[in-house]
Amino acid sequence: MRVALADIRSVDRGIITWSLVAILVGALIALLPLPIAIGALAVAVLSVASLIDVRVALLILFTAAPLKALIETEVPGALNWPLDIGQALFVAVVALWAMRSIAQRRRLDLAWNPVFVPIILLIISVSFSVWTTLSFQRTIKELVIWLAILTMSMIVVSITKRGGIGYVVAALIVGAVVQMGIGLYEFLGGSGAPHLWILDYRYFRAFGSFGQPNPFGAFMGLTLPLALGATFGLATSAWNQYQESRKLKSVGSRYDSARRNAVIMSGSVLLAGAGSALLGVGLAISWSRGAWIGFAAAFAVMCVFAPRRRLIGFGLAAVILLGGVIAIGTGLAPQSIVNRFSDFTRDLTGFTDVRGQVISDENYAVLERFAHWQAALAMATDSPWTGIGFGAYEVAYPRYPLMNWPFALGHAHNYYLNILAETGIIGLVGYASAWIVILLLTLRALNRNIGWRRGVALGLLGVWTHLLVHSVFDKLYVNNLFLHVGAMLGLIGTLLLADKVSPSASPNDQTQA
Repeated sequence: MRVALADIRSVDRGIITWSLVAILVGALIALLPLPIAIGALAVAVLSVASLIDVRVALLILFTAAPLKALIETEVPGALNWPLDIGQALFVAVVALWAMRSIAQRRRLDLAWNPVFVPIILLIISVSFSVWTTLSFQRTIKELVIWLAILTMSMIVVSITKRGGIGYVVAALIVGAVVQMGIGLYEFLGGSGAPHLWILDYRYFRAFGSFGQPNPFGAFMGLTLPLALGATFGLATSAWNQYQESRKLKSVGSRYDSARRNAVIMSGSVLLAGAGSALLGVGLAISWSRGAWIGFAAAFAVMCVFAPRRRLIGFGLAAVILLGGVIAIGTGLAPQSIVNRFSDFTRDLTGFTDVRGQVISDENYAVLERFAHWQAALAMATDSPWTGIGFGAYEVAYPRYPLMNWPFALGHAHNYYLNILAETGIIGLVGYASAWIVILLLTLRALNRNIGWRRGVALGLLGVWTHLLVHSVFDKLYVNNLFLHVGAMLGLIGTLLLADKVSPSASPNDQTQA
């Protein structure tokens, strides 16, 4: 009888609670304009979902963080906010993760793994520039960015070490696909910026919410290898599961499970493949040569390491390269793209002193980049060991301007020269060493995992290749993209913690740490 009364009271409380919620929702819709009411409800629903599962907050973060430049441009006073949208959401994610971790385990749920070592060593090496910086505030801000990368990687490892890597991979891809949608709208006429006309003035270069096409292309190029790797891994797992179901050839629990997993995996392959195709379109319409070159290098590396036998991988990469050469030689490749790539050799081999060079519309972009490369080398010459301060390139540039190039672009448009100028030889060696270690750890994760997780590791190898190659032409840690990089580093940490699992395992199956 007491149990029945308790159940009745519980039902009554539930009815009262949901009635109050319904009244509140009705009041919002009645009192506020419909768009604002819908927005408020969406924020409320997403906030509650984030409290229940931190991975929802990660999805929101990866989607909204790249809106930073757009908000600062379009919202009055946004530049004076103490935190931009990405920073605010990152703080919220850290707080949610910490509260849930302490509530469930009475401590922070941290797991040490090797990927933290190169990040910490990088931070230490660039920190020496604090003593010689020209802008203490900017140097601290840049160091905070790398501390945020370290923190994000720790959170992702904590969230995914017991399973659920697929949610984080999907969230990263979804965030990039949203940006691709914005870029496609701009490409088809939604831009209106005359200097972005391409293809005989029929279309515009896409720039998403980044304000510029090159960082938008970097975002597409950084995420596309991950999407392709996930697609490859899921396809491999689906095929293995299908083969296993054929071997059983009988109705039973194992047979039913194998068939069900094969169907689920096949659906996941279609979704990941669709995401890859959309990101490929986004990369193309960015018209960013640096992003194209970075992805070409990433795709070549992924072709080499996709097969277990490296000889087959090299053969596959050689066939694709030969096909590209034949397409260019026979005129099958679009001439507009061939012309865009043809300037690549001029950028790499034509580096020269731009002082006294005749400037024209054709060489302006190249000479502007060379001018900032020269300025970076001059900064490094004056402070060779610890540089002029991490993040202080723009502040220092007025001391090193070349004739006809009085204005700084924010960075040297070559991140290696940028690091050399800002942090000196110590910082450059630390940065290079950190990425060598990260590449080795990624190869270790690639060899250690099987099935779809191996596909994720392969995709991350492509991500790092793109970042390192594209960095020859640009700085990629902009517009909160460093948060995505930190999450991907966290995925490597989880893959290193995981034991080998069945090649047919679901993307969200648990793994043993």
